[in-house]
Amino acid sequence: MTLCTPNRYFPPRPGMALISLACLVLAACAEKPDSDAQSGPGLTPELAEHYSAVDDGEIMIPAVPRQYLTEASVRREVDYWSDEKPGSIVVDPWDRYLYYILPEDRAIRYRVAVGEEGRSFSGKGHIAYSRDWPTWTPTSNMLKRKPELYEPHRKGMEGGLQNPLGARALYIHQGKRDTLYRIHGTANPAAIGQATTAGCIRLFQQDVIELEKLYKPGARVVVLKKNEQGKGTVPPGQEPIRSAQNAADEATDTAQDG
Repeated sequence: MTLCTPNRYFPPRPGMALISLACLVLAACAEKPDSDAQSGPGLTPELAEHYSAVDDGEIMIPAVPRQYLTEASVRREVDYWSDEKPGSIVVDPWDRYLYYILPEDRAIRYRVAVGEEGRSFSGKGHIAYSRDWPTWTPTSNMLKRKPELYEPHRKGMEGGLQNPLGARALYIHQGKRDTLYRIHGTANPAAIGQATTAGCIRLFQQDVIELEKLYKPGARVVVLKKNEQGKGTVPPGQEPIRSAQNAADEATDTAQDG
């Protein structure tokens, strides 16, 4: 059982008469995948190739539609000032970025989607293992809340394009304890960069596949607290610059908490 839950685009069982919004999203992704990725604004040939359709064994992953490949959302190598060793991962749930630490104050930056569960954990851990096309199992609360939707998956939903955990999942432990915190892919590219209603830390399928290849078992993971938002994005001693969108998100969170 995993703490990570799917967002509102969770798809129905294959063969059901009603088609959910998730299926519509997947259909949109599948339509003309190569041209979608390669015609994105300002994309280099390397990035266009990175976000094109991927033949992942028996599963063809659609290209990321061009409207989601913005300057802020595509993978970038950026300046990043961190005391963490190269090969470590820093997750900033508040700025909605994940950083894979490189030598000499550099990092590969990935845009992520963050659900409520993704902001419920902070601190240090390590990647105990990863899984390709992992099985997803609904929580007991989900089964109680919407049995008609989740009961068919009580024993687990097999990996595939409709699975909420996506193409890869990295499992975070503290010592021998599973934190139930996951870094994983998503079939809903529209969610990337958003603060969504559910889920842990989600990346474009193409990004999580790359990250899974980069990390080494036991890699250190640091999840920043809210008061550490933007940490590492500027040299030590300087205050991170907060975007208007982040300020608006915080104002919304505060209003909801009240």
